[in-house]
Amino acid sequence: MKPFLVGITGGSASGKTMFLNSLLHLFDSRDICLISQDNYYFPRDQQPVDENGVKNFDTPQSIDSAAFSSDIRKIKAGEGFQRQEYTFNNPKVVPKLLKFSPAPLVIVEGLFVMHFPELNELMDLRLFIDAKAHVKLKRRIIRDKVERGYDLDDVLYRFEKHVMPTYDKYLAPMKEQADIIIPNNKSFDRALEVLAGFIDSKLRKRE
Repeated sequence: MKPFLVGITGGSASGKTMFLNSLLHLFDSRDICLISQDNYYFPRDQQPVDENGVKNFDTPQSIDSAAFSSDIRKIKAGEGFQRQEYTFNNPKVVPKLLKFSPAPLVIVEGLFVMHFPELNELMDLRLFIDAKAHVKLKRRIIRDKVERGYDLDDVLYRFEKHVMPTYDKYLAPMKEQADIIIPNNKSFDRALEVLAGFIDSKLRKRE
């Protein structure tokens, strides 16, 4: 059975993870395979740096798009694969060996899911999660401090020098290619309900 591929993108800290978790809870875990761009960053020593020598994880050049696309093709063809978790050099996190198995519903999420043509063309449905800049900044501060161990000054610097320029240059133009744009400043409950119903109907047709 050919899986139904849903690509989810949006600005950094737009709430993609929260939306994804809410969506995943509406389906049987055996029916879903979630693949995140976060595990396809090049090693830290290969990351591009800005004019001040700070590593920039918020550019397409940070991502191993060839490996990302290759794995999506495998899962679409019914093949499983493994990949080591990327921990953003956080010493508190021990990398896991992640296993991905074919499923009726495959969700691919990340900043540049729609930017890379070889990846974008594999999607059956494209979602863009959107939020205002000040909302994204607050979420980014909380996420990067807790999950990645960055201090406040570092988070603010990266948001101004990396996150926002990337959004303006690479992500905002992708809205035109999205099938659905979901505002996520306060609540996405209604949009989630509609999307889940649509996906469920697609899966039933493929049974």
